[in-house]
Amino acid sequence: MQEQAPNSAAEDAALADMPEGALSNDQLEELDALLDELRTRGDEIPQWEFCDGFLTALVCTRRPIAAAEYMPMLLGDGEALQVAEGQPLPKLEAFKDEAQQARFMELFELRLAEVREQLDADIKSLADDAAFQPEALDTRGAIAILPEAEQAELAGEEVPSFSQVWALGFMFVVENWADEWAAPRDKEAAQLLDAAMEFIVNLTEDDTDEPALNLYDEAGPASTSQERVDAFGEAIWAVYDLYRLWKSMGPRQETIVKGEQPGRNDPCPCGSGKKFKKCHGA
Repeated sequence: MQEQAPNSAAEDAALADMPEGALSNDQLEELDALLDELRTRGDEIPQWEFCDGFLTALVCTRRPIAAAEYMPMLLGDGEALQVAEGQPLPKLEAFKDEAQQARFMELFELRLAEVREQLDADIKSLADDAAFQPEALDTRGAIAILPEAEQAELAGEEVPSFSQVWALGFMFVVENWADEWAAPRDKEAAQLLDAAMEFIVNLTEDDTDEPALNLYDEAGPASTSQERVDAFGEAIWAVYDLYRLWKSMGPRQETIVKGEQPGRNDPCPCGSGKKFKKCHGA
């Protein structure tokens, strides 16, 4: 067995700066490859960018969503799985075997932990190494640097704007767990929710402003507007606001529905012989 070469000093420093649960580039590529393989059996399997928006919204959702709920919504038929406590998820049809599903879940949960750690960090700038970094793509930029022949093959296809697919993944969770994202009664909190959501919803729209830079290759043809880049930054801060809003409020309390209550002058149902208003209704 060949001995693995030691990391360089630069690689060691980069690894030291990564969050505890951070995915390496190799693991991110493995996730991409896993999704590509799943797509050979089902063309509705989303891209990793969509999955990253999806899992970011899971981290921000008011109550914790279990894998038995979110995995069928992401990669299955949407029906929550019945799983006994401490037992693994039943295999979804999208996966070829249990081992493949287990590996996908391992990597997915590592990214969930990484996002949660990033959103818990107290940062002052998005340039901070500890800041939340969405897996958002400049697909138009990637296509713009392809040879002309390859670009011609894609002519007429709808190409998403920078971060658009990520935002659609986020909103997919908001729409499918609408009760957990309903506006709170507190007016100030409701206004904060609306303002933050607007920034993310804006990213689901096409970037129609003048292209100014290429986020895939700095030297490539311009593919993304400066306005879009600025909107993306605002959306990242909005994710922080949403995470902290729901974390501060805690899970939504279920409404307690009481049965029919006796009138104030009716006999108390406890059998004391007193009127309800003088007994248990006091």
